[in-house]
Amino acid sequence: MSPLGPNKKKRIRFNLYWMYAIIALLLFGLYYANDPSMSKEVNWSEFEKIAKEGGMTNVTVHAKKDYVEAQLNDSTAKAIFKTDKITGKPIVYTNIPSGDSFATTLEAWKKDYGFKADVNYENSSDLTNILWTFGPIVFFIIFWIYLARRMTNQGGGGGGGVFNVGKAKAQLFDKDGAVKVTFDDVAGLSEAKQEVEEIVEFLKNPSRYTDLGGKIPKGALLVGPPGTGKTLLAKAVAGEAKVPFFAISGSEFVQMFVGMGAAKVRDLFKQAGEKAPCIIFIDEIDAIGKRRDTGLGGNDEREQTLNQLLTEMDGFDGRKGVVILAATNRPDSLDKALLRPGRFDRRVQMELPDLEGRKAILEVHLKKVRHGNIDVDLVARATAGSSGAELANIVNEAALRAVRMGRKQITTADLEESVETVIAGAQKKNKILSDDEKKIVAYHEIGHALVAALQTHSAPIHKITIIPRTSGALGYTMQVDRGEQSLLSREDLFNRIVTLTGGRSAEEVMFGIVTTGASNDIEQATKLARAMVTRYGMSDRYDMMELETTSNAYLGGDNSLICSPSTAADIDKEVLHLITSAHEKAKEMIKSHTEIMHRAAAYLTERETITGDEFMKIVEECTAKD
Repeated sequence: MSPLGPNKKKRIRFNLYWMYAIIALLLFGLYYANDPSMSKEVNWSEFEKIAKEGGMTNVTVHAKKDYVEAQLNDSTAKAIFKTDKITGKPIVYTNIPSGDSFATTLEAWKKDYGFKADVNYENSSDLTNILWTFGPIVFFIIFWIYLARRMTNQGGGGGGGVFNVGKAKAQLFDKDGAVKVTFDDVAGLSEAKQEVEEIVEFLKNPSRYTDLGGKIPKGALLVGPPGTGKTLLAKAVAGEAKVPFFAISGSEFVQMFVGMGAAKVRDLFKQAGEKAPCIIFIDEIDAIGKRRDTGLGGNDEREQTLNQLLTEMDGFDGRKGVVILAATNRPDSLDKALLRPGRFDRRVQMELPDLEGRKAILEVHLKKVRHGNIDVDLVARATAGSSGAELANIVNEAALRAVRMGRKQITTADLEESVETVIAGAQKKNKILSDDEKKIVAYHEIGHALVAALQTHSAPIHKITIIPRTSGALGYTMQVDRGEQSLLSREDLFNRIVTLTGGRSAEEVMFGIVTTGASNDIEQATKLARAMVTRYGMSDRYDMMELETTSNAYLGGDNSLICSPSTAADIDKEVLHLITSAHEKAKEMIKSHTEIMHRAAAYLTERETITGDEFMKIVEECTAKD
């Protein structure tokens, strides 16, 4: 039985020696197959005839080998080789009795026929010609063999190999390039900071733990969606501990040739051992840490790199004070061997910030810009679901807007406009709607706002606008929750679907038409209704049965049904029933409040943008009349 198991075959691996052999063959092929010269052997009488007719431009006499060759002009070459396409140097050659006798012949040609071709005498031996012919090829072969041995010997030793191809290109922050980031720069991640504080304490005072016999985790895996501050937290750990910080991306280890990635891993850990205590930070570790293949093909280089990383983490003495931090937003794809105790012992979850977290992040970034009295609570409530990176971008966009408007400090209005730009895109000022289109869009948005205002457990209306946006939206209705909602009931979700159908319902009730303006509403309503049935167990028919699975949760989520085709068809019916019920409820609301629709739509058409307070004032006035 094979040592690899009964069903596994040993695969042929591509290595550097294969490349060297291919290069050598290519050199031979290029030399012999792509000779640019055109040459032909002729007898003496024909050679003499060409000379007498002035068809030669250059003559080379090989005295020691008793032959002569002559380069032809284009017209003669076309006649000799019977072609109109001349490539390289067209040459004819023939044997001669001796060099001395041919010299006499040349003098006679010059005297009798006016022979004017340049004549050169070549006295090189066969050995010299052989050296000129094969010397470069032999040199290249020797050179590549030398490189192969250097890469094999030095690359495996952690020294980087020839030309430093096996040297880790990690960015080092030490006393000369110290990390300036501290925990004060990391906001909205209180729980995550608490989990890594032990690492900082160990690096500052390792004897406190080693005297007790305790061992600090060798590694901590920072997991979360993009933009939540994984890299920032790793830098803050190094900044707080005041130790060298090696930062490298997982993609830096991915190499074309087998062994180079593993060599870089060895070199990285060698450098870290020399700088201990220190921190190694590998960003996007999923680039090299994915599950190893099952024998059905794959990248040998990536697998060898991962194996080397596992080996180094096992063999590393944690008492030296080297801590490995890694970040990923795809923890589900990592190899199980990488996550076991003794390697990445600790898993730090870094989720999107909550309301208080967003406030703290906004305040951190607002310290870096000039600003007036900012309603941070309002902006934080309007940015639910935003990451730390997105909040930083919102503050920066607000600063740019303030400069465009000629102000010297940021206002709350600047931040609100930045939030709207992130949600719906920038204002498209060159987009001009006709009066009829503007009227339809106004009723559409008021339909959303009215349905939301008439329902319980619905977020208050903050702003309504019919100014087109670069995202393609001709208008939008912005709702801002009063607080953070962690749990949503079936009624909450159903009411959201009702609100989403309010725009199309207004078009149907007020104009008797449907337009393409509800495309995004349809998409969101369908996703929400399907999630209620397949993920949240809010269907009477399927109760708490799991019908859908989600992968890559931190990257938007890829959903796939885990049920039979007949059940999938029934799910579609359930989803349709929810959307239809919500649509009918929205139409009934609008039919019962047409006065509000007319007044609010007219006001919105005139102003183009109105606040939630202005809209609610119209609702209250019309309701009071009734």
